[in-house]
Amino acid sequence: MKTTIACSVLSFLTLLFFGCQNVKPEVVAKSTELFNGKDFMGWTFYMRTNADPMNTWSISDGIVHCTGTPTGYMRTLGSYSNYVVTVEWRFPVTTPKPVNTGVCVFLQNRDPHANPKDIWGTCLECQGMHDHMGDFWLHGGVTVNEAFNMGKTGIKMPQTSNESPLGQWTTYQCVVRENTVEIIVNGKSMNKITGCNLSSGYIGIQSEGGPFDLRKVTIEPLPVNQH
Repeated sequence: MKTTIACSVLSFLTLLFFGCQNVKPEVVAKSTELFNGKDFMGWTFYMRTNADPMNTWSISDGIVHCTGTPTGYMRTLGSYSNYVVTVEWRFPVTTPKPVNTGVCVFLQNRDPHANPKDIWGTCLECQGMHDHMGDFWLHGGVTVNEAFNMGKTGIKMPQTSNESPLGQWTTYQCVVRENTVEIIVNGKSMNKITGCNLSSGYIGIQSEGGPFDLRKVTIEPLPVNQH
C-alpha cells in the first residue's frame, strides 16, 4: 500500500513538474535581437550524450561559433507564435561539404522518458544544410498538409538553393503564421508548409556535423499586410 501511494505521488509530482515546464507563447510586439552579441543570455542547450555545450558553442567578436559536434541545439528560453525569425549564418570555405545546421520552430519541451537518441524531440526543422536551405524535416509526430517527398518525414524545396557561397553570410528567415511556416533565403521564398498540428514553441539553432558562424537571430512581428 505504501509503495502504491509513493508511486502515485511520484507520478503526480513528475507530471506536475514537467507540466510546469510548458511556457506560454510570448507576444512578439516589436523587433528583438535574441542574440545580444555578448553571451548566451536567453538561451539554453541540449547536446547528445549530455556533452558540455561550451565545447561546441562559443562567442567571440560578436559572433557565435559552432563546431557542429556533437549533435544538439541551442534554443530560446521563450516560446513564440506568429512571428518572423531571421538568422544570418555562414559556413567556412575550408569545411568539407555538406555542411549543416538548421532552425527548429515549434520546438517542444522534451519528454523525460523519450529515447535519448531522438535528439530533436518534437519540432519542425527548417533545413539549413548547404544546397538544401529550404527543405523541411518533421520530428516527433509533427504533421502538415503537404506530402513527404524526401525520406520518411522530409519535404524537399521545389527549386534550387538561393543561399550565399561558402564563406559569405546567408540571410535565412522563417515566417511563422499560426500553423503555416514559410522559408525565405536571401529574400526568396523557397518552401512552405500548411496545416501543422503545432502553432507555437521554442526556436532552436542546430549543431549538426559541421562548423558554422552565426551573427544574428532577430524575431519580429508578422507584416500586417501579409496573408
